[in-house]
Order: sequence, then structure tokens, then C-alpha cells
Amino acid sequence: MNAILGFTCIVVGFAASVLGAGGGIVALRTGRTDVLRTVRQWAWIVVGAGVGAFIVMEVALFQRDYSLTYVSSVGADDTPALFNFAALWSALEGSIILWAMILGLYIGAMLIKFRKRTDDELWGWALVVMLAVAAFFFGLMLGPAAPFTQTDVPIGFEGPGPNPLLQNHILMAFHPPMLYLGYVGFTVPFSFAAAALITGRVGEGWLVETRRWAVAAWGFLTAGIVLGAWWSYEVLNWGGYWGWDPVENASLLPWLTGTAYIHSVMVQERRGMLRVWNLSLLCATFSLTILGTFLTRSGVVESVHAFSDGGVGPWLLVFFAVIAVFCIFLIGWRGDRLSSPGSIDSPLSREASFLANNLLFGALAFVVLLGTVFPLIAEALDGSRLRVGRPYFDSMSRPIGLVILFLMAAAPVLPWRKASNELLSKRLFWPAVAGVAAMAGALLLGGRGFYPILTFGLGGFAGGAAVRQVVLASRRQGWRGFVGRTNGGMIVHVGVVLLAVGMAASESYRSDETVVLTPGESAVVEGRTFTYVEPGIENNDRVTKVFAEIDIDDEGTYAPAITNYVRIGATVATPSVRTRFTHDVFLVLDDLPSRADDTIRLRIVIRPMVMWLWIGGGLMAFGTLLALFPGKRRRGTEPVSEPIGKAGSAPTSASSTAGG
Repeated sequence: MNAILGFTCIVVGFAASVLGAGGGIVALRTGRTDVLRTVRQWAWIVVGAGVGAFIVMEVALFQRDYSLTYVSSVGADDTPALFNFAALWSALEGSIILWAMILGLYIGAMLIKFRKRTDDELWGWALVVMLAVAAFFFGLMLGPAAPFTQTDVPIGFEGPGPNPLLQNHILMAFHPPMLYLGYVGFTVPFSFAAAALITGRVGEGWLVETRRWAVAAWGFLTAGIVLGAWWSYEVLNWGGYWGWDPVENASLLPWLTGTAYIHSVMVQERRGMLRVWNLSLLCATFSLTILGTFLTRSGVVESVHAFSDGGVGPWLLVFFAVIAVFCIFLIGWRGDRLSSPGSIDSPLSREASFLANNLLFGALAFVVLLGTVFPLIAEALDGSRLRVGRPYFDSMSRPIGLVILFLMAAAPVLPWRKASNELLSKRLFWPAVAGVAAMAGALLLGGRGFYPILTFGLGGFAGGAAVRQVVLASRRQGWRGFVGRTNGGMIVHVGVVLLAVGMAASESYRSDETVVLTPGESAVVEGRTFTYVEPGIENNDRVTKVFAEIDIDDEGTYAPAITNYVRIGATVATPSVRTRFTHDVFLVLDDLPSRADDTIRLRIVIRPMVMWLWIGGGLMAFGTLLALFPGKRRRGTEPVSEPIGKAGSAPTSASSTAGG
């Protein structure tokens, strides 16, 4: 029954997507508004089909319906409920269901938000694009990624369960959905950008319609990346949180271009500038989400994050190429309408700083993209097996990141159009003091090294500028000063600063040592005493966990383990982490305790300020939430944009507090 219901949902979703997109094109080309209203009905069917397929697969997982091939490969009788629920996105076919379901929810949200725009051409083309994307993903589930195929299983079959690494930490219930909400969320602003190009309404109107959608998608993607880093740190046994893995890079790429877009779009809203650049950034962001999906699900890269090849790789690559050609054609076709009415008056202006910010994010995205795909290109050309490692990414990204930190300090205090030297010196004084104080504090606490000390200084500089803006806004407007895109963005900046400082400290001053201990024996590492108390074992039908109790400074016992997942037959190291505000202690068993005398090889990693990364990520999410609400407008600030369909005009006010 589940197979029939699920397959029916996919067929209905695919048919409704195709009919809706095709009907929308006909309606918009012929001016048939009655047909366009019918397209909304097809769109609601797509929403229901996506949600229906998701529900059917979840029901099958909880019923342990092993007649479905997917359930028989990721389900198990003894998988805990939370991980059984998350098993839906633990493999290829289920992840496509999740994508289609989230895309359907975004379509439904659009239908509700723009329910009064039934006859609007821009909205109509945006819906057509959304339905066309939905048709592709439903089509994948009818072909190479069919999730509801059936199989014969022997009597008493109980299933292996999800990948061991995906069923031993609660973050797996949140990290992938957050990433998908970000990935898929960028389809909405992309669809409106494509609609603006198709209709020729390339002014600032479509930006007004989509800016909160873009901010929300960016926030979800940010949360997904941070949660993924946290999961990697807590689950994998290498003691790190970001390894420049190709699949990690695949999520970072659209985040970089999306970040550039969110900043530069304010220049277009205020000054009518950077139209081609903003459209290109949105097209690049959406294209990179498809490229990231290809890298994750095609099997072309080896990664703990990647799925094996299920035959979807060529289809995703073709779809990526179609999107890229489609965008290039539309931008070229409308090139004569994309000229900007404004221009940069001075390099000491907010628009100039945003342009520099965009160039840096673009350069960083290129560096990451080159290092990610170059091994694939080399292998395709001559069979070479290359690997671009951490030294390349660190050496290329570090200087770009430092300059971005500097711009984060300068941009918020710059007015639109032009700033005087006197104004800048006044507004940058206290942020500069904060930066110098941060560097001095780091040196007094024993910090060494050019890059980390410079990061602390620039972090203090940027954080001081952001805090200054928030304090000024709260003085003028009370608690409302914290709400709105400008001040929410400043909270995000503070979060970024904490992330940058935490990364600099944890990477530059980490200590990594392996000790051999017998029960009762102690070792001192970085002034901390580690005492091996005794080994232990936990057994159940699902796992066999062999652990070692380690006492740290007589303040608590921690238990790194070697865990064997019985049904799969896979063995993984399970770290134990002691977290403090100033440092983390990361413990890993390198192998099982010796049978002769219970001797263990214990790897001890001490990393300062790791918690600051998670706090910074939380602040970024909180700032994004604040940015989604309308802030209090000040008198004399420039209008955000022209009404929809008009090509924005140059503003008349040079208020230094607007935007940001």
C-alpha cells in the first residue's frame, strides 16, 4: 500500500508540475488570466504531492515496511524513533523526497503570500519557474532516484538501519533539513529574478518581493552549515569541524554568493546600481545549489557526507548546465534594460564598500570552487587522481577573510554617496580602540602568530563597529532598535566576528597528543591531568560500545568509545568532548583496550574557544530572525525602492544610518 500511495504522489506531483508550468507559459503568452488562475490549482496539487510523498515514506519507515527497497536499506526494528524519522534523508532517494517536499512548502508559502496577485505577470512567471524546478525533482523520483520501488525480503528480515554516523547524534535530525531549507529557499528569489528578466521588469520591484525570502534562505543555510560543523566535531574522530571536504565546500559556495547578494542588493534598492551583478549573483547561487546537489549525490567525490552514485549525477549535471545557459541567455537578452541610473560617487561610501565586499566574496567563491572541482576535471581529462588539500584553501582564503573583516568594520559607519575623513575618524575611533584592545588582550594571554593576532584585532574592530551601530539604534528607538534588516545585520556581524575569532584561536593554538595508559595511570597534557579510571562495555541488540572512563582534573568523567553497529557490521570511534567557554578537551580512543591489560591509546585534543563558534552561529541565526521583521523607518531616509515594475530612481537623501 505504501508503495502505491507513494508512487501515486510522485506521478501526480510530476504531472501537476508539468501541466502547471506548461499552462502558465500558455496563459502568460496569450494573456489568458483565467488559465493563470487554474495554474494556482495545479501548484497546490504539487504542494500536496510533495508533502504526501514525505508522509508516506515516514509512515513506511515507522511501520518497518521492508517491502520498500529504501526502507530495507536504511530502516531497522531497533532504530530509535528520532533517527528512524531522520532516516528519510540518510540516503539518496529519501533526500530527493525531502527536497521536493520543502520545495512544495515554499510554493505553498508563495501561493499564500501572493494570493492577490492572480493576474500579475511577474508573479505568474515566477510560479512557472518554481513549477519547472519541481517537475525536475519529481522527474528524478520517477527515474534514477525512485524511492518507492519494491523488493522481496526474507521472513524475519529486520533491516540494517541508517549509516552509523547518521544515527549517533541528535544534530542529524536538524542539520540536513536546515541545509535543504536554505538550498531550496533560494529558488524563490531566483524564480522572481528569472521572471523579471522574462518580463523585462528589471527595476527594483522584484527585489522588494523577494528580499525577505532571500534573507530567510540565507539564514537557514547558515544554520545548516554551522550545525553541520558542530555535528562533524562531535561525531567524527579527527577533532575538527571544517576540513574543506568537497561536500562541505558544496554548501559553502552558495552561502558565499548568497551573502554577496544580500549585501549588494541594498545598493540596488538605494541607488539603482549593480543590477546585472545582483541578477548574476542570484543565478549563481541557485546554480551552485544544483552543483552542490550533484557533488553530494553523484558519487563523483569520496566523502563521509556524500551518497553513492544512484544514477542521478548526469541528470543533475545537465540540469545545472541548463540553468546556467538559461540565466546567461536571459541576462544577455535584457542587457539593454539593465543599465544602472546611479554610479559610485566616492570610494569612501557605503556602496563602494559593498562593491568591494562583493568582489571579495566572489573571489573567495572562485577559490573554493576551483579547489573543489579541479580534481574532478583533472580526473575526467587524463585519469589523474589529485586532491586539493587544506594548505591550498587556508593559504588562499585567509587573506581574503581578513580583508572582509576589515570591510565589516568600515561599511556600517560609511554613509551613502560620500564620507569625509573627519566623519570616518569620529565613527571609527571606538571600533579601532576595541580592535587594539583585542590584540593587546590576545598577546597578554599568550597569543602568538601573525594571522591569529591580526584576526583578533580585526575581529575587535568589526565587532566594535557593529556594537556601536546597535547601541546608537537602541538609544534612538528603544527595543525596536534591535529589529529590522540593518540592526539584525549588525547582530549577524557580531556572530561572524565570534566565529572568526573562535576559528583563529582553535586552529592556531590547538594541542594534539596521543598517550598510552593502563587503568589507574595518569598523563598530564597542557597542564591538565587525565586519569584512566577503567574500561567498560555496553551491549544491546543495536550496538556494542566499548568505552574508557577518563577523569579530567578530578572534575568529571568522560567516556570516549569504540562503537560497533551490529546489524551493519560497522565500527566507528565515538569521541567524548568536555566543553568550556575558554577551551574544549576532545578525547578519542584510537583502538580497543588491550585484552591483556586493558591498555588504551588515547588521543587528546585541546582546542581553545571552540564554543565561540557555536555561540557565533546562534547569534547569526538570531540576527537573521531580527532582519526578517520590518524596522522602524527614520525620517529622511531614502525610499527602499520603486513600486514593482518600475526601474528604481536615484535617491535624494544621504542618510548615514539607513541601509546596512
